[in-house]
Amino acid sequence: MATVHIDRLLEACIKMGGSDLHITVGRPPVLRMHGRLRALETKVLTPDDTVALMKSITPDKNQQELQEQGGTDFGFAFGDYGRFRTAIFRQKGNVTMVLRLIPSELMSFDKIGLPKICAALCRRPRGLFLVTGPTGSGKTTTLASMINYINEILDRHIITVEEPIEYYHMHKKSIINQREVGVDVPTFAEALRRALRQDPDVILVGELRDLETMENAIRAAETGHLVFSTVHTTGCQGTINRIIDAFPVDQQEQIRVQLSTNLIAVLSQALCPLKKGKGRVAAYEFMVVTPAIANLIRENKTYRIESSIQTGKKLGMQLLDDHLWELYDDDKISLEEMLEKARQPSTLLEKAEKKHGSRSGEIRKELENLGPVIGTSE
Repeated sequence: MATVHIDRLLEACIKMGGSDLHITVGRPPVLRMHGRLRALETKVLTPDDTVALMKSITPDKNQQELQEQGGTDFGFAFGDYGRFRTAIFRQKGNVTMVLRLIPSELMSFDKIGLPKICAALCRRPRGLFLVTGPTGSGKTTTLASMINYINEILDRHIITVEEPIEYYHMHKKSIINQREVGVDVPTFAEALRRALRQDPDVILVGELRDLETMENAIRAAETGHLVFSTVHTTGCQGTINRIIDAFPVDQQEQIRVQLSTNLIAVLSQALCPLKKGKGRVAAYEFMVVTPAIANLIRENKTYRIESSIQTGKKLGMQLLDDHLWELYDDDKISLEEMLEKARQPSTLLEKAEKKHGSRSGEIRKELENLGPVIGTSE
């Protein structure tokens, strides 16, 4: 019964345009659709239901890990519809699952709205390109699009290191080898160390999650490879500070120099539900490392990076708040959404009040309940 049940739930997720399926005791299955949670009209799940659903899709090795560690992650294909990245964990003694749909379609740069210069950066022979943002902001999709672009137009050897593998890539003009941490190799750091002996041109590291992985990724970029990775940070300036701060104080000077010469771009993104209709749109902050920005990184003046981004518009650079304003001004996202995702919400609120003139009092009233979020207490 459980297998039929899980198939029906996965089909519902795909047909209804869900991004995640939540299965937990005491609630019916819940879909995340366009950023919002919506319960399916089925029975409330019992502990036995969640265990049966878990067993119907979880490999023995992962069931054992769940027993020993209290959690496990893996990916699996659901027919030709797409893959699901699955996180299973215990809470209050019960089994809970979150399944994220990784669509099978690889999207073009235009379709996901990436800055035009990304295509040129993907053709660079070496350097480090970071995609950052909170969980669920579309980093994996952006990276998969970039890897697919290289795969289609260049003859390169691409190695990806992921946990778990999300988008499956076929060999096209490039050779592409995808290694899964925990299946093909024990750790990200080990995979990166080995990768340098495997004649790669392009390396994708799923996440820079520890010091050793960061060191190895920077070294790979330094030794003549194009390296892509993600960091869970918001904003370009914050990303650089986060990497430098991860290193011991006596190494930070050296890391600043290495980053200034090897980092080529940082793309920071946030996903916003569309104001009208279904779907979501990505808001981007984008920084290309110019000689001027490289100097700021080297001289520990990252606080001046934002003004350099503002003056780099001709290279496609932009600040997140400027892009959020553009999306709001085009009536693509709501005022609340813009303020929720903004770095300096109070500045954007003032801008909105100026734009709406006589409606400004109304806007402020509507948003009084967002006071703590937008940093206004008037």
